[in-house]
Amino acid sequence: MLSFENDYCCGAHPSILERLEATNATQFPGYGTDAVCESAKARIREACGTPDADVRFLVGGTQTNQTIIDAITPAYAGAVAAATGHINVHEAGAIESTGHKVLTLPHHDGKIAAAELDDYCATFYADGNYEHMVFPGTVYISHPTEYGTLYTLDELEALRGVCDRYGMKLFLDGARLGYALTADGTDVTLEDIARLTDVFYIGGTKVGALFGEAVVFPKNDAPKHFLTTVKQHGALLAKGWLLGLQFDTLFEDNRYMDIARHANEAAARIRAVLRERGYTLTMETPTNQIFITMDNDTITRLQEHVRLGFMEKADDTHTVMRICTAWSTTDEQVDELIALL
Repeated sequence: MLSFENDYCCGAHPSILERLEATNATQFPGYGTDAVCESAKARIREACGTPDADVRFLVGGTQTNQTIIDAITPAYAGAVAAATGHINVHEAGAIESTGHKVLTLPHHDGKIAAAELDDYCATFYADGNYEHMVFPGTVYISHPTEYGTLYTLDELEALRGVCDRYGMKLFLDGARLGYALTADGTDVTLEDIARLTDVFYIGGTKVGALFGEAVVFPKNDAPKHFLTTVKQHGALLAKGWLLGLQFDTLFEDNRYMDIARHANEAAARIRAVLRERGYTLTMETPTNQIFITMDNDTITRLQEHVRLGFMEKADDTHTVMRICTAWSTTDEQVDELIALL
């Protein structure tokens, strides 16, 4: 059975497994207070062009989103996100469980528009009763978005401007960040993200690690006692060196970018065949996620041989499905899927 359902269906890049085996008997101090974590932090700071950045390692995406938003958002405020944003749709109310409402804006191929964010905030503060309402405190975006689309540098600059105007934090969810940074046509670099956001994270779970995310506060202004907040949210790993080792390996010799680029190239091959054979691409995406609107009979036929990701119902007879490549996708797997298509 082929799997193009997600980009975390395999364990970890072989180089990580090799290092884990080589260091398995080494005794490290706990909670990330070890030399391996320090080495990984140094590599990430160099890649971001932020020598003073505060880098922390957390265990997973939902824990990371919940922990960061709770830590940087005032108790009386919420997080603004696209209606399709991960924190609004696929995190089981994790953000609301901390007391922060998710405030939604319309999405445009998964993205929010700076002009609409500006209008939302202006309308909020023009209301004489705004003290009785949930303040917009943090702006949450993901890059790539849930639809595999990308923000441009101009769009990120514009969002930064709105956040500055209204005193909001800008938080970028980078669960699939490697696939965004290596996509054809992107004009956004890791250094741009570090310059324009208040906090972001570099996804490991979906880009070659067994698990884990690297949180970056580029201006070295993590909230006070952030480690304690991380622990309160169940996102602190006692064997912290396991996270540091993985990111130290991924950020050695440009490995993180190389394996992400491989997934994008595999997706491009599949996308070209879909166009040739008359499939309906739901939207154009340059990353490892492909969205197609298919009739339900075709979906039933394909799913006898390959796992695909369900996105949403299009109409009574068609469904939007996702084909997702990964760092681990092989040429042979792509060939098999093309034959099925």
